[in-house]
Amino acid sequence: MPKEAKLQTFSWQGKDKNGNKSKGKLDAESLSVAKAQLRKQGIISPKVSKEIEIGFLSSKNKPIKPVDIAFFTRQMATMLKSGVPLMQGLDITAGGMDKQKLKEMVYAIKNDVNSGLDFSTSLTKYPEHFDDLYCNLVHAGEQSGALEQMLDRIATYKEKLETLKGKIKKALTYPTAVIVVGLIVSAILLVKVVPQFEMVFKNFGADLPAFTMFVVGLSEVAQEWWWVALLSIAAAGVSFSKARARSQKFSDSVDRFMLKIPVIGKILQDASVARFSRTLATTFAAGVPLVNALESAAGASGNALYRDAILQIRNGVSTGQSLQNAINMTGIFPNMAVQMISIGEEAGSLEMMLEKVADFYEEQVDNAVDNLSSLLEPLIMVVLGVLVGGLVVAMYLPIFQLGNVV
Repeated sequence: MPKEAKLQTFSWQGKDKNGNKSKGKLDAESLSVAKAQLRKQGIISPKVSKEIEIGFLSSKNKPIKPVDIAFFTRQMATMLKSGVPLMQGLDITAGGMDKQKLKEMVYAIKNDVNSGLDFSTSLTKYPEHFDDLYCNLVHAGEQSGALEQMLDRIATYKEKLETLKGKIKKALTYPTAVIVVGLIVSAILLVKVVPQFEMVFKNFGADLPAFTMFVVGLSEVAQEWWWVALLSIAAAGVSFSKARARSQKFSDSVDRFMLKIPVIGKILQDASVARFSRTLATTFAAGVPLVNALESAAGASGNALYRDAILQIRNGVSTGQSLQNAINMTGIFPNMAVQMISIGEEAGSLEMMLEKVADFYEEQVDNAVDNLSSLLEPLIMVVLGVLVGGLVVAMYLPIFQLGNVV
């Protein structure tokens, strides 16, 4: 099949069939194709020009994110539920998208489906956006003739997962941002403000307090070596990111360490339990065998400790253990979650109980993140007081002693 031409965005002006002035934008493969499309729509004397896109402001340059996939899934589920055919649904969905890369991908999927491929097979060509779990669930929906219900379930799953990720990022970003701002303010004081005070102190004719001498010495080091510190921080950040990406052992160690951080660790634990429960409920309800569903849940857990524990559960279930006993053997899942899963397993309503567990722990994460700011306020005040307040006090101590000198 020939490769699909890259779409471009064009702005146009002209008159409609009634002679009224009109303007807008459209996507086409070339300028001539854009003019032809406008003529078919009855636009008279169209003036068409390619839209200029500047740097990162261009939607063409924006990458496809998981939240975009969740939005695409929700739109497709809504279209199919409304009775819109799959091909038309893909066309309408693509036409309403702002991100050029996402639009081109959906059009390519539409062309694959039009050429005779299954929808799920078309999705497998983009593994970076549609993982095995997503494609397998879509395939199950196609085989059962209930694609719209399956897409609705996947959309709900994706939306809840992205909401959960957003809450975790919020929990990690707030304290980090405050500390970084404190360090930046301190660096500015050391490099720009303290030297001005130092020039004044030289005329005092008296020994400076030890604390002030320490800060002045720190300022001199900062003025001379600030670029080394900046490069070191940048290099450390890049090295950390690459080490996590390349070394599974290092990444797993970081995940385990994160669970031990006060407050943050509890949020991450609850989030992992919520992801496990939500993924298992979604896959189990789709008719995926429990062993395979557990394997999918392990990959979606978001933490190495829970991933290994879920794989251990899978091995236990595959040898004949009940799900409750296999979960108990890991020793890291909350007792309430284990008991609710046990009740669901015995009553034959495992899917419903897993969803209740997911809802409960997602709410726990939500509440913990909302309370995080009040819990961290004392610590933040201490950090800012030591970093910024300490420097200010050090600079004013000699001024307080100026009377004794006079």
